[in-house]
Amino acid sequence: MYRHPGGSPDAVTVLWCATDGDERRRAHTLVVRAAAGLIGVAPSEIWLEHETGGRPVLGGAGTSLHVSVAHGRGALAVAVTGLAPVGVDVEVVRRLRAAAMARAWLDPAEAAWVTALPEDEQSVAFLWLWTQKESVGKALGRGLRRGGMSRRVPLPVQWPPGDDAPSAPRRLPGDPDVVSTAVRVDGGRRVVGVALHGGADDAPGAGDVRLDVREVSVAEVG
Repeated sequence: MYRHPGGSPDAVTVLWCATDGDERRRAHTLVVRAAAGLIGVAPSEIWLEHETGGRPVLGGAGTSLHVSVAHGRGALAVAVTGLAPVGVDVEVVRRLRAAAMARAWLDPAEAAWVTALPEDEQSVAFLWLWTQKESVGKALGRGLRRGGMSRRVPLPVQWPPGDDAPSAPRRLPGDPDVVSTAVRVDGGRRVVGVALHGGADDAPGAGDVRLDVREVSVAEVG
């Protein structure tokens, strides 16, 4: 039986797991159960829908919550919160042509940071930025369209970041209405990015956002 790991609508709950296939169905199940656990209702009272542009939204008893879903390459992640529109992304750490990709797609300051790192750290650094950009695009409701890859996200205060402990979300350099961060999980084998988008008067700041990032087992999701 699935046991919700706790959390609050006033925080951002991020749940992730490694999977052996069928990520889409499991992500659907996990986001509905996580939302139900946060507001104390049965999962049958909540359902998952999608806006015209593809953004997932909850129906039924879950309409007060914002959700985001990511899956692929044998992993899935969901984010649930009552604070503001949210985005989440998950990537498996793997060897990339990170320096070339950074120069081609990232903001010049971000590319300079990635390429200045030792070569064996460049791939995870690129993914640390990439997952945040994907998350920001989801929180904004437009994905990576309209210059999403060149949209700057905060560079880390220290590198490498600690595993399984996300840094506090920080405002985007070019958009103070959005905050983002990333965390390495699964012993550093995966990176999870998360972002929140507030309005001009209520944009969440680093001191306002509490992240709760947890692993669940694929057996729990079913």
